Amino acid sequence: MSGRDVFEYALLRVVPRVQRGECFNAGVVVYCRAKGFVAARTELDEAKLKALDPGADVTGVRAALHAVEGICRGGTDAGQAAGDDAGRRFRWLIAPRSTVVQPGPVHSGLTADPEAEVERLLDLLVR
Repeated sequence: MSGRDVFEYALLRVVPRVQRGECFNAGVVVYCRAKGFVAARTELDEAKLKALDPGADVTGVRAALHAVEGICRGGTDAGQAAGDDAGRRFRWLIAPRSTVVQPGPVHSGLTADPEAEVERLLDLLVR
């Protein structure tokens, strides 16, 4: 299967009330070392968020999801991670944390097009 590279991905989960542990998928982060590629796409389902926590801070959750996308893009959007390579940004993003937006476990696969993989996984696992 030439022309295909290993990639890793993690889902981004929204956990509105951490103590309850209820969550739903709101994005995906994809990393391909061979291509030096890292990207995230997010899509917040406000109805699900409000169903799990009617008092949820929708603006705050949306900002946290957009921050992940910015860190993946690098540059000024990445803040302190601006100088880090794609792999280091990915590893930082997938580190376990107890916040409203949490990464899920890391999975891997093979792809010829990491950018297309981001959209495929978003369609399959988030939308």
